[in-house]
Amino acid sequence: MNTKTLKTERLEGMLAQLLNYGTWFSSAVTALGLVLVQVEGYLGASALGGPSGTTIVTAGIALLIMLPVLRLALMLVVFLREHDYMFGIITAAVLTIIAFGTALGIYLPIHGA
Repeated sequence: MNTKTLKTERLEGMLAQLLNYGTWFSSAVTALGLVLVQVEGYLGASALGGPSGTTIVTAGIALLIMLPVLRLALMLVVFLREHDYMFGIITAAVLTIIAFGTALGIYLPIHGA
């Protein structure tokens, strides 16, 4: 195997681990939130301190949605460390587009189109 193949396999392994552990973590957070929603329904919402179960479920879903963005961030770091500037620029451009779209999505509903 040549060096490029080993680097590609290493990157694919890191990305697979990120997506695997990220999916499990976000699923665990969502499940915890669902359990808290049920406990709150049984005991009453004021019986528990801290964030509500629905807030925790929302956080778990947000983590799941953020996994592709984290994947891009990891790829950017790897590309720059390996001096693969062309793919680094492309990845940075995609991250910039996502950030711009997110900012517009937050700004426009508040201030109008």
